[in-house]
Amino acid sequence: MTQTKSIFAGLFIVCLALFSKQLYPQKTPDSIDLFIQKKMTEHNIPGVQLAVIRNGKLEKLGNYGFANLEYKVPTTARNIFSINSMTKAFVGIAIMQLQEEGKLNIDTPFFKYLTDVPNEWRSISIKQLLSNISGLPNNIDQTERVLGDGSENSNWQLVKNLPMEFSPGERFSYNQTGYLILGRIITQLTGKHFTDFIRERQFALSNMTSTYFGDCNDIIANNAGSYSTIVNIEGKWINDGILHNSFAAFPLFFRASTGIYTTAEDLAKWLIALQTGKLLKSQQSIDQMFETAKLNNGQIGGFNKLTNGYALGWPTVVRDEHPAVAPVGGMRSALFLYPKDSLSVIVLTNLQGANPEWFIDEIAGFYIPDMKAENGFGLSPNLKLLRQELIKRNFRDIKTVFKTLKNKNSSFQLEEAEVNGWGYQLIGENKKNEALQVFELNTCLFRDSWNVYDSYGETLASLGFRKEAIVNYKKSLKLNPENTGAIKFLEAAGDK
Repeated sequence: MTQTKSIFAGLFIVCLALFSKQLYPQKTPDSIDLFIQKKMTEHNIPGVQLAVIRNGKLEKLGNYGFANLEYKVPTTARNIFSINSMTKAFVGIAIMQLQEEGKLNIDTPFFKYLTDVPNEWRSISIKQLLSNISGLPNNIDQTERVLGDGSENSNWQLVKNLPMEFSPGERFSYNQTGYLILGRIITQLTGKHFTDFIRERQFALSNMTSTYFGDCNDIIANNAGSYSTIVNIEGKWINDGILHNSFAAFPLFFRASTGIYTTAEDLAKWLIALQTGKLLKSQQSIDQMFETAKLNNGQIGGFNKLTNGYALGWPTVVRDEHPAVAPVGGMRSALFLYPKDSLSVIVLTNLQGANPEWFIDEIAGFYIPDMKAENGFGLSPNLKLLRQELIKRNFRDIKTVFKTLKNKNSSFQLEEAEVNGWGYQLIGENKKNEALQVFELNTCLFRDSWNVYDSYGETLASLGFRKEAIVNYKKSLKLNPENTGAIKFLEAAGDK
């Protein structure tokens, strides 16, 4: 850690601790408050808003840290946060509202409603636009800047002349052009700009009194600051770990993709309105909107191993246990709605790079105990089975336990990444000795992987087993001569 980062981290922790006292002058923080404050400290997140909905009612609101760092303005329920691409979920609802009114059908090619398009686009359905499997060329560049001179006409003409990326339905590819088209269709079919339609049919009906379309050029009362540790270098997003002020402009025509500013409380009102029939009349419409889109080959596609699917404007978390629909935005804000559990968790931050989607499940775990990572949630069935057997033996003889399970079932196998991930999860739970066994098992299962020796060496070193750490770092370096972590450790140990 550089001296600058270290100083900032120290100041941040002090400020957060001082503000925690302001947050709860007459109330002791509960477990969720303490968990969020821990995550804020770990990731240097300035400000957070939280809302939890349970059984159709607002269960909890929380405000943490600072909405503005420069002036040390505490976060309150009134502060308004940018939710970026979570805006697409509002577009999904708008399209389903039009389908309920008989004005469109999502399975119909969008060409029926918007004719000014190239011939090769004409087979693409509205559903494929919503679920990012259209194959359309993107109307932004690698640095996420809108193509053209900033006008809608320029952007539209440029993107129409670009080649298709792939055949419709062939794969998932996050795409903003589809939402430009969806905004145009809403405007065409309703006779009013899509932003006005969404304001009237969602903001107003949900009593969202602190929700607006806008960008960094607009003066929005109680607007939280916007910070980032992410920089775009030659089209690649890199987290440099240093806080910067962040500014994002969204032209009006682009705001079907991104552009809503809101509060956690307003989003809670919106979700409750959706679930109580105020926004969509039938449960069938909601179920259809939340259904993960299938590719031509029957598979699904999404952002990553967590948000691994995409429905109609709503990213999805497809899994056997506690599936979710999960709009995410700007690497800073997210909400998870768990349809089978009557639970929703909303986390808004003012830090691009906070990625709260990666810890929302843990917040849900405070309400649903079997969702806690410490109880094995998120592990594969085979890894859960190994965990259960190890608990019976107080985490002794892991290699023997694995061999026993393998002998009972020849198809029993583990993946390198999941075992490694479990090891680091155990470290996060302050179970380093248990993690040590897990990492050692991984070196036996995947002997040709430099990464497993690196993780094992790192854990050995943290527990004071210096000689053993050196041995494993050397193995890692032999397999990957560019492993800088191993090089630094061995140099510091005088054994390079």
